Amino acid sequence: MSRVGKYPVTVPAGVQVAIAGGKFTAKGKLGVLEMPLTDLCDTTIEGNQVSVVPKNKATPTRMMWGTTRALIANMVKGVSDGFSKSLEITGTGYRAAVNGSNLEINLGFSHPVIYPVPAGIKISCERPTAIKVEGVDKRLVGQVASEIRAFRPPEPYKGKGARYTDETIRRKEGKKK
Repeated sequence: MSRVGKYPVTVPAGVQVAIAGGKFTAKGKLGVLEMPLTDLCDTTIEGNQVSVVPKNKATPTRMMWGTTRALIANMVKGVSDGFSKSLEITGTGYRAAVNGSNLEINLGFSHPVIYPVPAGIKISCERPTAIKVEGVDKRLVGQVASEIRAFRPPEPYKGKGARYTDETIRRKEGKKK
């Protein structure tokens, strides 16, 4: 039995949810998100709550029960509050700046890394060493932050590179004489 799936998703004020044509739609102040629903679960809207119920007790059905509920909860939270990830750049001469619809990052390579910002994502740099990725879609925000971090992941000796602000880097001891 799913521990996540059995709890209904509470829809906050200002968010409209609808089920039509096998798609779940959430509309809020920050935007609109759509998701195709699986045939393995029944999704119903009762008042200001969305509940997901499995159709049978088969293993794939039980797996999709909690997944569907979590995806719906992320959509509702995304259109009402939004999601954000913060990255920190550490290293001499490492910096980032937003130029139009591109993120330009200097990470110690012979050339700056140009990252085109996808639609639905807002990237800002409060400081030259801080990057903030914001958006409505939790998956897309995490994916963009992961791609930026992958250009120069933090190394364990000096900690240089791009890392999440809440990430801790296990440091290694250097060579001894």
